[in-house]
Amino acid sequence: MAKIKDNKTITTRAKIIQNATIDSLKQLNPFVMIKNPIMFVVEICFIIMIFLTIDPNVFGLSELNKTSNLIITIFLFLTLFFANFAENLAKQIGKAQVESLRLIRGDIEVKRFKPDGYIEYVFSSQLVRGDLIRVQEGDLIPLDGEIVEGMATVDESAITGESSPVLKEAGSDTASTVTGGTRVLTDSLLIKITSEQGETYLDQMVNIAEGIERHKTPNEISLNVLLTSSTISFLLAIFMLAVLMNYLDIHIEATYLIALLVCLIPTTIGGLFTPITISGFEKANALNVLAISKKSIESSGDINILFLDKTGTLTHGNRMAIEFIPVGDNSLNEIARIAYLASIFDHTPEGKSILTLAKRHGINIDHKSIKGIPHEFSAHTRMSGIDLESGKSLRKGSPEAIIKYVQTKNGTIWPETNQIVEHIAKEGSTPLLIAKNNEIIGVIHLKDLIKSNMKGKFKELSTLGIETVMCTGDTNTTARAIAAELGIYDFISQAKPEDKIHLIREYQNKGMMVAMIGDGTNDAPALAQADIGLAMNNGTVAAKEAANMIDLDSDPTKIINIVKIGRQLLTTRGAITTFSIINDITKYFALLPTIFPIAGIERLNFMHLEPGYPAILSAIIFNTLIIPAMTPIALKGINIKDLSPNRLLERNLIIFGIGGIIAPFVGMKVINLLLGGIF
Repeated sequence: MAKIKDNKTITTRAKIIQNATIDSLKQLNPFVMIKNPIMFVVEICFIIMIFLTIDPNVFGLSELNKTSNLIITIFLFLTLFFANFAENLAKQIGKAQVESLRLIRGDIEVKRFKPDGYIEYVFSSQLVRGDLIRVQEGDLIPLDGEIVEGMATVDESAITGESSPVLKEAGSDTASTVTGGTRVLTDSLLIKITSEQGETYLDQMVNIAEGIERHKTPNEISLNVLLTSSTISFLLAIFMLAVLMNYLDIHIEATYLIALLVCLIPTTIGGLFTPITISGFEKANALNVLAISKKSIESSGDINILFLDKTGTLTHGNRMAIEFIPVGDNSLNEIARIAYLASIFDHTPEGKSILTLAKRHGINIDHKSIKGIPHEFSAHTRMSGIDLESGKSLRKGSPEAIIKYVQTKNGTIWPETNQIVEHIAKEGSTPLLIAKNNEIIGVIHLKDLIKSNMKGKFKELSTLGIETVMCTGDTNTTARAIAAELGIYDFISQAKPEDKIHLIREYQNKGMMVAMIGDGTNDAPALAQADIGLAMNNGTVAAKEAANMIDLDSDPTKIINIVKIGRQLLTTRGAITTFSIINDITKYFALLPTIFPIAGIERLNFMHLEPGYPAILSAIIFNTLIIPAMTPIALKGINIKDLSPNRLLERNLIIFGIGGIIAPFVGMKVINLLLGGIF
């Protein structure tokens, strides 16, 4: 089986290379190449060299023969081809992913539960949002959904590229959602469909991959302008140099001027510009993050401040019972039993959590055996309970409601009750009181629990130079307690949607890049206003439509990885641009004393390159080979450490700046020595 898989992988890679090669040749069309001004200039030089190969004397008497010009022409062609190949290789990798995604988007038969409880077999194309379906071992999950019941391992490699299966289960904060196109490996799941046809994560990934010819981001446009301007400047400089040489009646080969121009313009970054950007989107997809906006990945590298919604994003969103606290001479076991009985008819998430906590204390009462008059929880009474046939009256509810209830019966309120209630409130939690007949017997500690993988994670953002602010509608006391538990130093309490927008705009007006993470409808305006809006997949439709990024796993800590991907993209582009420009300038100073017949200039040839044609050919060959040599770096990206953007920029400018000086000298000298025995 492994051998078949390996053969399939080899076949896929061969097809990717084959298609990239064909597309690279097609891209030599001047009307296509003109979209890349730098490589378009190289193509014009290539066309001129074809004429010089046919007739070396086209621009006047030449000492070079057809063979010499042909070799230069071949390497100019290879320069164009390698640049096109790097771009098309990145595109073909994306297209290969699309093809694999198409294969798993077929119309398959699934088991759908009808409202009357019966099961019907329908095709996945007939499913709509809200349908309940059952998937078993070996089944493909047809559309995005939320697990209602069950636990199973799921193969998500078609989406993430990660071969290890993922455990999915109902009720998990980060593992309760499933993606259409993934496959169930073990057990079975009952899934509620949460997407319509054509709107799944898979569909959007396909659309992004197919729309790889995208609009350029502001940073890309700025860099393009810089590179295009420098190319035009160098073109004018070479033209003026030719005019000056002609005026001084100094003969210089047209081939040399063409080679000098090609070596001087930033061909390396010109050929690797697009692959660097495409690789950023591929990394985001591998992270299970859908980048809807064309500039979101790149912009994430410039984030200065991050606003985080609390409820449902950082926490589970529902208060859960975590502790029973007896008061007076009552026992913990008695408190748990009374709390259980008083919560049977409370169908709120809090009520259910009280039953769960009581069961952990060994309380498990058959509901059918309970006889009495139930009192369901309501917003008016703010308590629930039951009047048993035995005459006992059991209640559970807010401190105010229970104290008032007991006081009307002239009951007992133990002195420590208020102290415990105040202590729980100061922690940012919610206290409930339990009453038996006319006595308050205990306190229930409710807390909006922080998701297990959140604590301490956001401290890493400060290392990256990003300020983190938690936004919540809770009181100042609650907000402070939860922020401290999360390791977040700044927070905004009692925040309304308009408050979040105002703050985001305030920071944006200061020239800062703002990110917002949320999941609710009330977060939608802020998500839309922020430069980077990351919505949780288990959030509302409004939040996901307002955001420009969606995290399929609903894990807000992924913003750390997203920032790193953005910075890696920017760092890689900046580093290769630095290398390209310095590399070209270095080649210019290495070539200058070898091709211009000016008395005394040969003293600058400290590398002792063979003058004339061997030196020119050495530079052209090096210029050609450096593009495929740098392509893996462009596709993989530069490894970045948890440094601030300025430190990252400084480090890579030094490394690639020095590399841009050393590489041409060493490379050209080695090539020149090898050519010395030929020419």
